[in-house]
Amino acid sequence: MSSSPEVPNRTSEALTGLAKRVSGFSILLSVLLIVCGILAILLPIEMSFGVVIVVSWLLMISGVVQLIHAIRGKTAGSRTWTGIIAVIYFCMGLFLRLDPGIGIAAFTLALIGFFVAQGVIDILTYFRLRKAGASGWMLFEGVITLVLGLMIWRHWPSGSLWVIGTLVGINMIMTGMTRLMLALAVRGAIKAIEETI
Repeated sequence: MSSSPEVPNRTSEALTGLAKRVSGFSILLSVLLIVCGILAILLPIEMSFGVVIVVSWLLMISGVVQLIHAIRGKTAGSRTWTGIIAVIYFCMGLFLRLDPGIGIAAFTLALIGFFVAQGVIDILTYFRLRKAGASGWMLFEGVITLVLGLMIWRHWPSGSLWVIGTLVGINMIMTGMTRLMLALAVRGAIKAIEETI
C-alpha cells in the first residue's frame, strides 16, 4: 500500500527529468543555430557558393544512386523512368557545379518562396499559440522572415550573390533565438511545476 503513492512521484520525476534533458538539448541546438547564422552573415558570398556546391554534389550522388537502382530494377518500365530521373538529377547537379552563378540565382528565387511561406506559417502558428508564454517570439520571427523574403524579391537577381548567405544567416539567428526563448519558457514552466510539488 505504501508503494502506490511513490509510483506517481517517480513518474513525475522521470517526466521532469526528460523535459529538462529535451529542453537542454533544444537550448544547445538553438545556440549552435545562432553561431552558424553569425558565421553565414560574416561570410555571405562563401556561404552562397557553399550552398550551391553542396546541393550540386547531392544531386549528382542522388543521380548515381538512382541509376544503380534503375539498372537493378525488375521491370523495364520502372527502370526506364528511374533511369531518366537519374540522368536528370546528375545533369542538373553537374550543371550547378560547373556554373554556380546560375545556381545561386535559382536558389535565391527558391529561398524567396521559402521565406515567404515560413513567415506566413509562423504568423498563422502565432495566432494558434497566442496564449503560450513565448509565442510573441514566433510572431516576431514570422514577420521578420516574411519581410526578408519580400525585400530580397525586390533585388532579385542582381543581389543573388550575397543574398543566400546573408538571409540564411539572419534566418538561422532568428530561428535560433525563437527556439531558445521557447526552450527557456519550457525550463521556466518545469521550475514552476517543481516548486508546486
